[in-house]
Formats: sequence, structure tokens, C-alpha cells
Amino acid sequence: MALETPPARGPVADAAAQAGLLVVFAARTARAGVRAVLGRRLAWRECLEQCWFLAAVSALPAVLMTIPLGVLVAVNIGSLAGQLGAEGYAGAVVAFVVVGQAAPLVCALMISGVGGSAICADLGSRKLREETEAMEVMGLSTVERLVVPRVLAAVVVTVLLNGVVMAVGIGATLFVHVLLGGSSGGFLATLTAYADPGGFLVAEVKAGVFAVLAALVSAFKGLTARGGPSGLGDAVNEAVVMAFVLVFVANTVLTELHPLLLPPKGEF
Repeated sequence: MALETPPARGPVADAAAQAGLLVVFAARTARAGVRAVLGRRLAWRECLEQCWFLAAVSALPAVLMTIPLGVLVAVNIGSLAGQLGAEGYAGAVVAFVVVGQAAPLVCALMISGVGGSAICADLGSRKLREETEAMEVMGLSTVERLVVPRVLAAVVVTVLLNGVVMAVGIGATLFVHVLLGGSSGGFLATLTAYADPGGFLVAEVKAGVFAVLAALVSAFKGLTARGGPSGLGDAVNEAVVMAFVLVFVANTVLTELHPLLLPPKGEF
């Protein structure tokens, strides 16, 4: 069943209508995903192709963004910790900044800005060429055949990429910390003291939630695009902005829930 956005009735009414349709679309995607898995109809080939595509377009930019971020964290830690006499807590700060916040957000920005825009453009062009309508006429669910594989692929790639980004971020920070005269042993000791498995688990959960939000918004905007190529361009821009906003809202909620569900080790 195709989703159609109502005619424009003003910014507030349009935003409310899109929010409602997005919730319906998310519920429909979840139901289609469960039905596809239980019925053994999941499009594995499409899912694997999307995993390869998302990894190819997002992995290198994420790593290139993480290296200067790790250098920036190390330099600022060295400067601030030197003033406070707390050079030995560099690893603890990295555990909080890189593992808890920066790594999932870097992955979310990549999957929303690079992967999400590609998903929106792909599904939007199919919508404009009336391929999705043709699938519905033939009795094929576009949500099950096109959206579910992309959401699963986004989750898999983002969770794996989050591990790579954490490793690169910690490695870059440790390298610069040692270059500035810091102790690698002290860095690793405070890192392991303050970064417990629960922190890594929450970071991976964050990455998975961000991927679901980015993929759902991108697919929704693509399948509701209209107005020709210019309308598709607007849909891609709106998808990226909406995904960024939802990711930052979700990050705030999950960050506030983290200490309640998994109390951190030690005190920062």
C-alpha cells in the first residue's frame, strides 16, 4: 500500500502530518520485517547488496573523520589535564567522549548523510518512475522488498562500523597522547578502569537505533517523493535534516537512560 502525503496546509500541519505518516510507516516496516523473517521471504540478496554498498560509501569517510577527532581530543585533554594536574585521566576522558558519544554519532552522521541520501534518492527515483506502483499492482510489497532489507543493512553496517570507529578513535588519541609525552600505560589503565562492557554495549545499541531512524526516514522520504527531479532533491535534503534531528534527540534520551540502566564504573 503506497503512502501519499496530503496537500500542503502550512508548516505546522505539514510537519504533524509527516510525523504521523512516519510513525505509520515505521510500524508497517516492523510488521513487514517480522512477516518476512517468519515467512522466510526476507530478500537476503538485496540485504547483502545494501550492506556492501553502505559499507563502501560510509567506512572510509567515517575513519577519516575519526582520526582528526581523536587528535583533537588528545590535544585538548593534554592541555586541560596539564592545567588541572590530571594527566593520568586521559584514558577515562576518551572512554566517555570517544566510546560513549563520538563513535555512535560519527556513524550516525555517515549513515544519515551518505547512506541515507543514497537510499532516499534510489527509492525516490523508483517512485518517480512508477516502479513501486508496478510492484504493488503485481502483489509485491515495496516495504517488504525494498525498505526492510535497507533498514537491516543499515543496522548491520552501522553497528560494525561503530566498532571500527571506536578502535580508530582510541588508537589516534593514544598515539597523540604518547607523542605529547603522556604515558601509554596510564592511558590504557584509566581507559580500562572507566570503560566497562556496558559502555561498549550502550554505544552499539545507540549505533543500531541511529541506523534504524536514518534508514526509516530516508526510505519514507524517498517513497513519498513527488514533483519530479526537483522534488526528489528536496526530499533528499529533508531526509538528511530529519535524520540528523531524530538522531540527536535519540542520543539525548539514550545518554540520559544509560546511567539509570547501567551505572558507570568509578566517577568522572
